[in-house]
Amino acid sequence: MLGEMLSKSEIEENLCGKGDYVQIDYLDRLLKEKFPRDTKKFIYLKLAEIHEGLGMLNEAAKMHEGIAAISVTFSEKIKTFVKATELYIKAGFFDKADYAMKNAMAEANAVERNEIYIAIKNFYKRQAEAYEKELRRNNAARIYEKLLEMNISTIERKEIKEKLLKLYEKLGKLKEFNLLKKFEEREF
Repeated sequence: MLGEMLSKSEIEENLCGKGDYVQIDYLDRLLKEKFPRDTKKFIYLKLAEIHEGLGMLNEAAKMHEGIAAISVTFSEKIKTFVKATELYIKAGFFDKADYAMKNAMAEANAVERNEIYIAIKNFYKRQAEAYEKELRRNNAARIYEKLLEMNISTIERKEIKEKLLKLYEKLGKLKEFNLLKKFEEREF
């Protein structure tokens, strides 16, 4: 009932001047109402923006998955699933990132699947580099370990292993350092 009465501009008006958590509460309540598809997408997008701004990346990713669920076009579904994947990576939820990536791949053709894979691989790399700059070495190591599980080129694999060896050394993870070192020596 309520959904048929409220337009996007009226929703914006109701949000104006309110705090982030009040906006989240209001928009969450609106999600339970029946709205036209474009208004529902608008609500999900506003929630995603607010959550992302607050650093609640897991929740922001869920909102993008919600957008993908109600999207009609393949390109929009792919775009929103890829955004959800990026946010899950930033939040450190790699299993959820894999699931969102698989959903994006399911909507894509062969060329798009390759583009998605490259984009997601780059998200992982950028996040690992950001963690290194922030001296969050353990998080960076987790991402590099994840990258080694992915389908990457020999050159990329070598670069990642070198970075991982340095991180293991700095973290005092001698067991992992020695295992990776032995494995690397066997490969060459």
